[in-house]
Amino acid sequence: MGDNQFTIIDGGSIIMPRGFKAAGLHCGLKKTDRNDLGIILCDVPAVAAAVYTTNLVQAAPLKVTRESLQDGKLRAIVVNSGNANACTGIQGEEDAYTMRSSAAARFGIDAQDVAVASTGVIGELLKMDRVTTGIVNLPAQLRGDSEGAEAFSQAILTTDLVKKEACVTVQVGGQQVTIAGAAKGSGMIHPNMATMLGFMTTDAVIRHDALQLLLRRTTNLTFNMITVDGDTSTNDMLVAMASGLADNEELSPEHPDWEAFAAGFHYVCQQLAMAIARDGEGASRLIEVRVHGAECDDDAQAIAKTIIGSSLVKSAVFGADANWGRIIAAVGRAGRPVNPETVDIAIGPIPVLEQSRPVVFDEDAALVYLQGDTVDIDVKLHIGDGSATAWGCDLTYDYVRINAAYRT
Repeated sequence: MGDNQFTIIDGGSIIMPRGFKAAGLHCGLKKTDRNDLGIILCDVPAVAAAVYTTNLVQAAPLKVTRESLQDGKLRAIVVNSGNANACTGIQGEEDAYTMRSSAAARFGIDAQDVAVASTGVIGELLKMDRVTTGIVNLPAQLRGDSEGAEAFSQAILTTDLVKKEACVTVQVGGQQVTIAGAAKGSGMIHPNMATMLGFMTTDAVIRHDALQLLLRRTTNLTFNMITVDGDTSTNDMLVAMASGLADNEELSPEHPDWEAFAAGFHYVCQQLAMAIARDGEGASRLIEVRVHGAECDDDAQAIAKTIIGSSLVKSAVFGADANWGRIIAAVGRAGRPVNPETVDIAIGPIPVLEQSRPVVFDEDAALVYLQGDTVDIDVKLHIGDGSATAWGCDLTYDYVRINAAYRT
């Protein structure tokens, strides 16, 4: 169960909301035989919203998807992995449009109703003969069950070790509404808008402006609060589609069940964001940083992300070293108001700093705690009511190994 506002569906996936099907297959973009082409298809025109990377260098699929979303509706999202189709010039744009038109023709829908997403190596042209052949074969793989969702989830992965999925149900005006999501991301993770690639589906009846508002607000508290390596991708995109087949009263912020729907939406996004942080390239531990007592929430967010993004903090966690000095140094350089005399820090259940003064603590107990799968860092500033939570991972030898040989 959730917090009584929503119900968590174990094993749920993006096809669980009414009206959605998915498929995935291997078309030959990856050197291995892992799936590298997938699609999410809605039976009806879905209300759709999206947020995109703030990186000024943006991949061709983002241009195409923005164009498709001008009317706030989508029927399908076609995705490839193994190649980002970024920094590929006019040819890259033409290839992204070809992906869109090929998928539209194959599934008998309007090209304007198809979004395109790509992820993988930057600066290489897509092998379009393989992509278009793969698209021809997608309809035969389309399924409205867990196998279709699994095939799609596998098709969007690059250096990810595990798929990322989450699903909940919410009661809206007596009708059951389902919200689900799938995402990929492991490296080049420091979003300023969304996850690396994320896809949300729901069968809710919802206004377009309400969905866009909810997507942006939720993104700021979830996907924008994770970091693996401080790098913002050229391809980041989060797309939400609402089929409206739950037949509920139209959702908007004025609806009495809006908060319950928003809570369920937030839960799905947060689970996906945390899964990305946990699966950071080479990561062995998830780190959660909670900041309380900042002057405002924005300050708390900036401080939490500075801590979680610190290579020194990440390295200390990898080494199971309770080096609180690295944490308070990150607090002080975040560029937000801090009273250097009133900072408390705890690593898990162990206080290490109170009122900016060291606390004698059991180093052996700290070592045992830091060797666990998840490390919590709590920071209290005592200057206001602002709070925020951020997620990241430790910095391991494997991160360097993976990225030193990414293209090979």
